[in-house]
Order: sequence, then structure tokens, then C-alpha cells
Amino acid sequence: MKTLAPVLGSQRQALAMVGVSRGTWQYRQQQRLRVQDPVRQADRAYESRISTADTERIEERIKLAWAEGESVDWAYATALDAGVMLASRRTWWRIARRIENQMLRPVRPRKSGKRVKRDAPVVIAHAPGEVWSWDITDVYSPWRGVTYKAYKIIDISSREIKGYRVEDCEGDQLAVEMFRDALAKHDAPRVVHADNGASMTSTLLREFLAGHRIEMTHNRPYVSNDNPFSEAAFKTMKYRPGYPRIFTSLDAARAYIDEYVLWYNTRHKHSGIALFSPSEVSDGSWKQKWEIRNQALQAYYEQHPGRFTCRPVMPSPIITVGINYTRKTIRTTTQ
Repeated sequence: MKTLAPVLGSQRQALAMVGVSRGTWQYRQQQRLRVQDPVRQADRAYESRISTADTERIEERIKLAWAEGESVDWAYATALDAGVMLASRRTWWRIARRIENQMLRPVRPRKSGKRVKRDAPVVIAHAPGEVWSWDITDVYSPWRGVTYKAYKIIDISSREIKGYRVEDCEGDQLAVEMFRDALAKHDAPRVVHADNGASMTSTLLREFLAGHRIEMTHNRPYVSNDNPFSEAAFKTMKYRPGYPRIFTSLDAARAYIDEYVLWYNTRHKHSGIALFSPSEVSDGSWKQKWEIRNQALQAYYEQHPGRFTCRPVMPSPIITVGINYTRKTIRTTTQ
């Protein structure tokens, strides 16, 4: 090595060439005397090592804590409360892992990861006014963490907004007041559907609706598709051209939504109800407009029959609608 290093110009390169580590080379230059009975490092009496007696005392305290259903931290803190310091908290946990009988250790209940399966709520409306759906959404203010709450009740058959309000908070009493106002203007529905929010599942609202013989249904947990009509109506509002997105005050939010609800109910050509407005479907006046539309369509067909494969029919609103239903579901419920 002494001759090879000068030739290569580096001791590290010479060691790499002969396959010897640097530590081995240094040890060979200054070899220590061999010990007749070497002591394993794990058995050496370092000054920082916890004594056997203290280890046993710690184990005893941990086992007593486990017997009471308590943790290692509880045992460590209890010892400190009594003025007894045997080792660091980390050492207590290390000793706990070495205890042979780990069956004594209390087992914390764990989530199984499986939710109890709930049947999908099936709600069907055969005519306007039978089923209402309601929800609350956030509308934003200029201030971080401050949002206004827009409440809305929608009839799932006609899509007409039956009640609404805008507040600076969410509350059970506010929801009850909204329904009280809506029932004063419209006939009571058979069912009111909502998600699982605190205001939606409140006892106050449930008792109020039960007093009017109205049934309540709710989404399955974590399934937003169980309330599609309310979700779609809020999306229409927030994606409408000219939606401010940020409202400078609660009064500004109320003023905008007042105007929006009037437009939505009377002027909005809703794609889900054959491009009629919700109020037209609600009061049945869509039928007169359908006649006008159909006459125009038939006249166009007579002028240009080559543009069609068969005689067209003007679409009309689908009055029977529902949540989580199919045609089979409708046949089953009507029998």
C-alpha cells in the first residue's frame, strides 16, 4: 500500500484498487491487543445505561398501567407526578416494547374501514308540489373565513324555488322560519329531502315538519348524488353569467339572490323540463306554450320533410321525477 499510493497519487484510490476499506487499513496499522473474554457492546456497563433494577421498576409500572387500561405515557406521567424519575419518556416506550407478554397491552379500538351500508333513499314525485328538496350553500364575502349562507327549497318536479333566504350563519330556527314562510304560500308537500347537515337533521325542523304531516328523507353519508336537484340549482346560480362570486355585504347577497330567484322561477328556460320555466310547469301553463311550439315544429316539418327521418314530436316536461329511481322503481311503487 505504501508503494502503490504514491504511484496512483491517492491512498483512497489505492485502497479501492486492492479492495480494502479505509477503516480496515487504519486498524491494521495500529492493531489493538485482543481481549481474552470480550464483553458484547449490549452488555457493557456504560454510565448512561439504565440499571436492571430501574428497568424492572419501569416494567412493573407499565404493566400496572396496562392492567387499568392506561398507556405507557400515563404510567410515565404518573411516576413523575409522584416525584419518581427513572428514565426518559423514550426509554419507557423502548422498555414497553421489550416486555414479553404484549397481550397485557390495552388495544385501542380501530376503525374497521367499513361503513354500515345504507339503502339509497328513493323519492318519487308524480306531480309538482309532492316532493321538496332543500340545501344550504356558501356565498363568499371579501373577508377571509366569512361566508354568507344561502338557504333554498326547490320542488323536484317543477324545479320551482318554493322558499329561500340568505343569512350570515346556519341555524335550525332559520330553517324552520324558511319552511314556515314557504308553507304559508304553497301547499304542504308529501316529502322533504335533504342531506345530513346539522340543520337538515335537527330535531326542531323534524318536529315542525311532522306537525304538518311531512315525511323527511336524507342522503346516505358521503353521497352527494342523493340530492341532485338542490345541487344542480345551486350550480345554475353560481355559473350564471354575471354572478358576482364575492358579495360586499349581506344586503348585497340578499339583493342579488332576490333578483336571481325571480329570474329563475319565471324566465329561466330549464333544460330539465323541456326548456319551460319552473313557474310554467308548476301552474300547468306550459301546456299552452307547448301547443304553440308544436304547431311551429309541425309547420317546419311540412316545409322541410327531407330534414327529418320521421315526424318530430315537441318535447314536453317529464313530470314524474325522483331521486335514485329507475323506470322499474316507478312501476313497483305505483302498483
